[in-house]
Amino acid sequence: MLNSFRLLSLIEGLSLITLLFIAMPARYQFGVDFVWPVGMAHGVLWLAFVVMSLLVSHLQRWSVGAWLLALLCSVVPFGFLVLDARLRREMAKASAPAIDAT
Repeated sequence: MLNSFRLLSLIEGLSLITLLFIAMPARYQFGVDFVWPVGMAHGVLWLAFVVMSLLVSHLQRWSVGAWLLALLCSVVPFGFLVLDARLRREMAKASAPAIDAT
């Protein structure tokens, strides 16, 4: 589930970057308007991100602060990269073999 959330986070973050740095400048600088379809796709992806973040935070037993940080990363441009690094660390920690200290 964590890997799927990481993938959704990357796709949602790239949709925000596309909206802010490609679709909006194209509309206002060149008169090419594809903000609506890109914005709609981003909105649907963001809603899916919020739902999946709630599921993952419950399954992974994240604190409310950790969940809010994930949400903050979803609305800040390039914040998805910070979240991706955190999720990769958490996935690596979960897949590391347990060491018996007895």
